[in-house]
Amino acid sequence: MEIPSDYHVGYPRARKLAPELADNYVAHTLIGDPEADAMIAELAPLGQAKLGRFIRIGMDGRDERALRETPAALREFFRSCERVPDWVDFEGFSPGVRMFHRNSQLVLGAMVGGTLVEGFSTNISKSFFITGRLRDQGVRRLRQNNRHMVEIFFPGGLERDSDGWKLSVRIRLIHAMVRRLLDGSDDWNDDAWGIPISAAHVGYAITAFSARLLKHLKSLGAKFDDEERASFMQVWRYSGYLMGIPESILFQNERDALDLFEIGGICEPPPDFESVALAHSLVNSAPLIAGITETDARGKLAGYIFRVSRALIGAELANHLKYPRYPTPGVLWWFRMQGRYNKLMSKVFKGRLRNENQMTGLLDVSNFDESGITYRLPDHVYAEESSRW
Repeated sequence: MEIPSDYHVGYPRARKLAPELADNYVAHTLIGDPEADAMIAELAPLGQAKLGRFIRIGMDGRDERALRETPAALREFFRSCERVPDWVDFEGFSPGVRMFHRNSQLVLGAMVGGTLVEGFSTNISKSFFITGRLRDQGVRRLRQNNRHMVEIFFPGGLERDSDGWKLSVRIRLIHAMVRRLLDGSDDWNDDAWGIPISAAHVGYAITAFSARLLKHLKSLGAKFDDEERASFMQVWRYSGYLMGIPESILFQNERDALDLFEIGGICEPPPDFESVALAHSLVNSAPLIAGITETDARGKLAGYIFRVSRALIGAELANHLKYPRYPTPGVLWWFRMQGRYNKLMSKVFKGRLRNENQMTGLLDVSNFDESGITYRLPDHVYAEESSRW
């Protein structure tokens, strides 16, 4: 195995702790999604509009006559997506769904302040930075991320005809198309970074969305029991499977996910300038999602998010990402106290008191296109030059 050069330092260190896990992680930096990649390679020349129409037919999956008119590669791809692994228990998702909705006001705070920032601190940032998706369309990108979370945690959201299922498969197709575009770009360094949007990185990201998100939720004051946290993990596991993560690097449970996050993180190089740019872009885009455009108010909320984020991710990573040097003692305690106070006042005034902690209210804003889910895919490596999708 020719290890990408960016992993020459971290991989040997990780291997001392968990050789098999480190070997597996680095091996998957050279793997994409062979099934989706082959289908996109065959159909991409059709153009964005035609391919998007075919994908919509495959996603709906009901019109047999229309399906027969789509390419065989697309029909086989969707048939494979419909095969449900033996480990999936749809009824077992219910406790995790309830937990998500009970703590929904905290989820995006944990996601923006902790999970996404930690993900961007790895080479995952390379593809986002090169394509400019977060830079050029940051608010829309975050709203789409919110929409996916909301849909997979709807009751029945991951069943075949539900939007959570469709959005998970849509992410898989977007990854395949972006991989194709980056692979043909001079901006991507295969020797240093491996495959664009590799199976290692998608497998790592899903551990952050699940196990690390649970940790950050707890820090922000969320309440859940062991059954709910195990169920929450399984919702993300099946969504990850639908997103094309091979089972060879897809976690099985929370402990498994945390181990992969730790070892994968050691394998990864230290945060580079792309990680810094994306972390700051993420935090500064968050107020816009909440509709806060006035300069002073936006700056104040961004400053608060930086404080909470520094407390969640720790001083070492925050300093690598060039965060403002805010003191953090008491930050998470105060955040939890605000949440408890707002809940109490809402009960006293029967919901008439508006929740003033705007960071925790960001989840209310998701991307819902009036025309429904768009199945168009990017058609240029740079977001600013791609047709809208």
